[in-house]
Amino acid sequence: MKKENLLLEHLKHYQKSDMYPFHMPGHKRCKNKFTDEFLNPFEIDITEIEGFDNLHHPEGILKNSMEWAAKVYGADKTYYLINGSSSGILSAVCGTSSLNSKIIMSRNCHKSVYHGVILNHLRTEYIYPQIIENLWINGGVLLDDMEKVLENNLDASAVLIVSPSYDGIVSDIRGIAEIVHKRGIPLIVDEAHGAHFSFDIREKDRFFPKSALDCGADIVIQSLHKTLPSFTQTAVMHVRKGYINLERLEWYLQVYQSSSPSYVLMAGIEKCIYEMKMRGMEYYKRLEKEIAQMRKSLSKMKCLYLLDKEVIGHFGVYDIDYSKIVVSCQNTILSGTTLGKLLREKYHLEMEMCGVDYIVAITTCFDSQEGLCRLTKALLEIDEMLFQDSLKEKQKGNAEMKNIKSTWQKKNPEACMSLARAREKKWKRYIISECEGKISAEFIYLYPPGIPIIVPGERIDREIINQILQYKKMGLPIQGMEDKASEYLMVCTEE
Repeated sequence: MKKENLLLEHLKHYQKSDMYPFHMPGHKRCKNKFTDEFLNPFEIDITEIEGFDNLHHPEGILKNSMEWAAKVYGADKTYYLINGSSSGILSAVCGTSSLNSKIIMSRNCHKSVYHGVILNHLRTEYIYPQIIENLWINGGVLLDDMEKVLENNLDASAVLIVSPSYDGIVSDIRGIAEIVHKRGIPLIVDEAHGAHFSFDIREKDRFFPKSALDCGADIVIQSLHKTLPSFTQTAVMHVRKGYINLERLEWYLQVYQSSSPSYVLMAGIEKCIYEMKMRGMEYYKRLEKEIAQMRKSLSKMKCLYLLDKEVIGHFGVYDIDYSKIVVSCQNTILSGTTLGKLLREKYHLEMEMCGVDYIVAITTCFDSQEGLCRLTKALLEIDEMLFQDSLKEKQKGNAEMKNIKSTWQKKNPEACMSLARAREKKWKRYIISECEGKISAEFIYLYPPGIPIIVPGERIDREIINQILQYKKMGLPIQGMEDKASEYLMVCTEE
C-alpha cells in the first residue's frame, strides 16, 4: 500500500476540507481550548500499570472517577463504556434476563438489543411506537400500550425501550417507569442519543428533555460521543439500585468490554463529563439561542418540512430534542438520499442520516454559528428551488409529487420462532425477490439507524420484499445480511 492510501492520510485530507459535520461525534472536530488540553494520544496511551487502576476491578482512580460521575448524574452507579453504548446494551439485556426468559422491547430498538436477545436465547414481545403520520417516522410509546403488553406478558423479566429515538422523539419515561415497576421488573432505556439531556440542569424552561435517569428508569445507556465532546466509541451506563442485580450486570460488562480498555478513551469520558458539568449551561444557552433562530428561519420552508413542537402530545410524543434537525422531503420530488447528496456535493454539508424521505442533522454545543447558518441557508435555497419547480410543473399541468412511506414501521411481521432458534437452524440462500412466505434467518435493516425491517424467525411477505427492493433501487444502506451486495437472503429450511 502506498503511503497516500493510508487511512490516516485520508483523514488528514478530509480534515483540511471545508466539509461541515452535522453528524456524530459531538465535538464536531473543532479546535478550541477544550480540545487543546488533550495531549498527543501516543504520549498518554498506557495499560493497567501501577497507580492507574483496572476498569474491570476498579479500586483506585477509576473507582473514584466513576463514583464522582455517578454523583454528577444522580445515579447509584455509573460505568464507563469504552466499547460504545452497544456494550452497555448487551450487558443490560443479559444482566436482567436469564437464559430463555422473556423481554419486552420496543420494535425500533437498535440492532445491539436484538444481538443481546440472541446471545441469551430470549423470547421477545414487541411494543410498537406510534407513527407520526405526516412524516411517517416513529413516534413514542403510549402508556396504554405498555399497560396492555405487560398485562399479557406477566412472565417478562425486563422492559427495554428507546428514548430519544434516532429522530429525537422522547416518550413519557416517567409514566412508563411507574407502569413497569408495578410489575416488579426493571426498565432499561437506550438513551444513546440523549447523553446531552443530563446537563440541562434547569427545572423549568428547559431546552432539552429530562434524562430517563431522572424519570425513574433503572438502567440508562448514553453515548457520549453522539452529542457531546467525547471520542467515538465512548459511552456511560447509569444504574439505580432496587430492581437490578449489580453483580450479574457487572459480570456481563467484563464480557462485552475489551480486557485492554483504552486510557485515552477513559480520560476522554472523564474530561467530557467534567467539561459539561463546569460549562454545560454556558454552552446550552448559546446553542438554544442559535437553534431557535435556525428553526424560526426553517419554519418558512414551503416544500420541505421541519419536525417541530407541534407533534408533542400526539403520536405518543412526550417531548422532542430540538437539537436534532429532522427535515422531511416526503411531498417533494426528492428522496432523503437525494437531498443528502445535494447537501453534500453542492453545499459541502454532511448529514447524520439520509433516509427514505427525510434527513437528520445532529447539532451540538460545539457547532459553530457559521456551520448552522450554512445549513439553514442551504435548506432554504433547496426549498425555494423545489417551490419554483413545482409552480412550473403545475402550470404545465403535470405536477407529480413523490409519496414514499417507510411501511415497515407500521407492520407487525409474523414471528414463527425465536431469534436464537432461527439463527441456529439449517438455512438456504435465496434471491430476495423469491423469499415470499419464507422465514428469515438474518436481519435486514437500514444503517443508520440500525432498526430491523425483519429479524430472524419472522416470515417475509411480498410487501416487505417490494420495500427492500425499492430501498436498494434508491441506494439506501441495506445491511444485516451475509451477502454484502444485499441480493441474497438466508432463510430457514422448513421442518
